[in-house]
Amino acid sequence: MKLQDQWQFIRSNMKKSKSRVYMTVLASAMACTFLVVLASVGFGIHDTLIKDVIENRNVTQIEIYGLDKDGESKEIGDEEIKQIENMEGVKAVTRSKELAQTPVYRTDNYAGHGWTVVSHFPSEIEAGMEVEEGRLPENANEIIVGHHFSNELIPQDKDVNEIFDANGELLEEFAYKDSLLGKEISLTVSKETNGKEEEHTLNVTIVGITAPPARGWMEDRTVHISEELLAEIEDFTGTVKGAVHESEDHYVSSGYDRIHAYAHNMEGVVDISEQLNEEGYYAYSPAEELKNINVVFTIVKAGLIFIGTIAIIIASIGIYNTMTMAVTERTPDIGIMKALGAHPKKIKQIFLLESSYIGLLGVLIGIVASYIISFIANIGLTMIVEGMFEEQLPEGFRFSSIPLSLVAITVIICLTVTVISGSKPAKKATQVDVLQALRREI
Repeated sequence: MKLQDQWQFIRSNMKKSKSRVYMTVLASAMACTFLVVLASVGFGIHDTLIKDVIENRNVTQIEIYGLDKDGESKEIGDEEIKQIENMEGVKAVTRSKELAQTPVYRTDNYAGHGWTVVSHFPSEIEAGMEVEEGRLPENANEIIVGHHFSNELIPQDKDVNEIFDANGELLEEFAYKDSLLGKEISLTVSKETNGKEEEHTLNVTIVGITAPPARGWMEDRTVHISEELLAEIEDFTGTVKGAVHESEDHYVSSGYDRIHAYAHNMEGVVDISEQLNEEGYYAYSPAEELKNINVVFTIVKAGLIFIGTIAIIIASIGIYNTMTMAVTERTPDIGIMKALGAHPKKIKQIFLLESSYIGLLGVLIGIVASYIISFIANIGLTMIVEGMFEEQLPEGFRFSSIPLSLVAITVIICLTVTVISGSKPAKKATQVDVLQALRREI
């Protein structure tokens, strides 16, 4: 009996009991839909959290915040930076020194403060820093500012109470609107000696503006100055990194304040972290956070899939009943096939194909329904949550996500369960006595 003949036999017999087959397929579809939709919640929230971590911090970035040498804490300087750069898999090592005070920047009757650092631009560029406008500094008095630095500037000839709204936000009409590129601004630092405060002003030129951060809600108001400017500030204050008070000098590190190593890819982060730990460095990478998130959500998703599988097992009872009835109704047909010399394996194969066919129809309908429900849930639930709680969900947040891996898992589970459900009735079909079957037909 050819496979095509088997399919014709199956389809013709299924048409004779449409209602029963339809209800069985419907039960299988509902069970598969339940499994996929339930598990998709775990996949959706997992994807959202992973996306948030990746966009907030570079997953190939390793933060190095200290060095333990022979049980003592040591500052990280150029020698240590070179050692890290020579480690296998390291793409770049960014380092910066922070000015120990917040200077005042003035231009066009506007003034504001800015977090000021001395950055190593070659490594910053290699690690992914982008200059959106202008160029990198070439002279000692040239600086680069963050994309949102202009938001720090406020007019000096206006009353503070009239330029800010009730929420403390600067009113649009008082915001600095001119281009900062090529602008000469003054940088004013101060020091305190014997209770008397003195100021020192340096003129600098903005030659570049960095690209905005990856996340829209983040702001970059950093000011990048040169080593020469830092040295001039230190000469004025007489302290390390321009600390205002001499007493603060003892608490300010002369080494680098922020060091980040970058791997070529996420897989290399673990190896670099292990090398750093072996050398006594204190290091942390967002990849470690991703690893923990992945472990937790793998357990959650496995649990949700298990619960959904129970629904499919329950639905398989319907398939078992349908196939048992099919064997009973087709006893005369089975007897004729046996009389004509059909092998028991072929008869068993026919009924296993039928149970698989019912399961396949159920899983296909269930997957289509799941995608529809997932789409509606992501739109509807977002609107409901934001409407009820008046809170804006993170951009790109998804309650439900159905990856191809979940579809494949569902198909495998459903087909496995349906084949097992149909195996006993199929075996029963091979045990039908030919004479009794033919006598029943007569």
